Amino acid sequence: MGIRSVLAKPFAAYIAKETKTWSMNPVVSQENVFRSIVNGGQNTVFGKDHGFDTIRTHQDFKKQVPIRDYEALKPYVERVIHGEENILWPGKPAYFAKTSGTTSGTKYIPITKDSIPNHINSARNALLSYVHETGKAKFLDGGLIFLSGSPELSQKAGINTGRLSGIVNHHVPGYLRSNQKPSYATNCIEDWEEKLEKIIDETLHERMTLISGIPPWAQMYFDRIVTRTGKKIKDVFPDFSMFVYGGVNFEPYRAKLFETIGKKIDSIETYPASEGFIAYQDSQHAEGLLLLLNTGIFFEFIPAEEYFNENPSRLTIGEVELGKNYAVVINSNAGLWGYSIGDTVKFVSKNPYRIVVSGRIKHFISAFGEHVIGEEVEKAMKFACQKFPEVELVEFTVAPNVAPAEGMPHHEWLIEFGRAPENLEAFALELDNQLRQLNVYYDDLITGNILRTLKISSLKKNAFIDYMKSQGKLGGQNKVPRLSNDRKIAEGLTVFK
Repeated sequence: MGIRSVLAKPFAAYIAKETKTWSMNPVVSQENVFRSIVNGGQNTVFGKDHGFDTIRTHQDFKKQVPIRDYEALKPYVERVIHGEENILWPGKPAYFAKTSGTTSGTKYIPITKDSIPNHINSARNALLSYVHETGKAKFLDGGLIFLSGSPELSQKAGINTGRLSGIVNHHVPGYLRSNQKPSYATNCIEDWEEKLEKIIDETLHERMTLISGIPPWAQMYFDRIVTRTGKKIKDVFPDFSMFVYGGVNFEPYRAKLFETIGKKIDSIETYPASEGFIAYQDSQHAEGLLLLLNTGIFFEFIPAEEYFNENPSRLTIGEVELGKNYAVVINSNAGLWGYSIGDTVKFVSKNPYRIVVSGRIKHFISAFGEHVIGEEVEKAMKFACQKFPEVELVEFTVAPNVAPAEGMPHHEWLIEFGRAPENLEAFALELDNQLRQLNVYYDDLITGNILRTLKISSLKKNAFIDYMKSQGKLGGQNKVPRLSNDRKIAEGLTVFK
């Protein structure tokens, strides 16, 4: 065994003990974070505007700090961008994480010196949790690849600015840098396809043991290697034993990814966001991701059905229920207050608190009042694929077709198959039946002849890659939403039928 794997085990035991302490005291952990960040923000412009000096309880906080999205927080961020200090958090941010917004254009999310450990240590602890539970650490001794955005940073008011994955790249621990791939120069290449070819050049003959990235881009990396070599990934990288992923639901990609690899390997799911590292998979045997309750983020949860109400409920960790959809709101030592990150989650455990990501609060289809959410279309697809085991799925998205050229309104599923079902019509009917079982409103619309059963539009090979390329969003942390309430994405994909 190498020195990294040897040293990782006692450190993993220490982190596991520390994790158990705070996770078994969830309410206290969150109360400590709450007091710490309110005190920390008291003398900022935001804190003075919202009377932080008078806040003693969460009830006080709810009265004085409204829920905001980026657009509502933007006036404060703009002041930081213009060089002012002590606006959202003491001093200036260490970084701005640059990310795309749907209505705001580019968003600049502050990352402060105090919030950096949340991003860096959480990623580390996800690996160490695995090491402690399984006793496996050899993957730390081989080549490690992080398929990420460029680490090149620009400046905004003297603040380093870039993609979150690029920022995090600057904080990879020294003991991992020596076996990290790709090289800095290659990682800085902006064109994704050019970058991917260079990554393959640098890794093809290395002993790769850990590969990390968003599943569709990892799949693209694997496919290019198979094309070059004519071999399964297990034969190119025989010691590859750990896949780390996040950003999207893995289930629609799982079968094709492992088929390309050629063997089953362990994986760790993470839930990082520009706004904070929310959760990670702490066990290979338990469902869900461990919610990080002690890393500088105080969480609030809004029942999804109340999200667009004027005064929705704002629940703390001790008030949530299992199996319900909640919109995630964070308050943090990055200077984000009452900030809705746009994701919805469900709790699958309270001992400790574990979640699954169920979708995006604004990603739904309700053209006819059906309110179909991401979790439902992904489950319907998973169950349909189980009934049709020959199907190999690459990617899909769903949109309403309110006024089709002929026939009744319906949901259109735009799907790129790696291997299509032998009977597409039967597969579509199974998919529709599964969705009807998952969503009673959709079932009512079908039964009442308001909608016809769904229609599948099969897309040509690389349709989603070509679509993302056409949008200037190929690679990195970019991903296509599973569903939307309009036809903008669907119309963009129709040229690839």
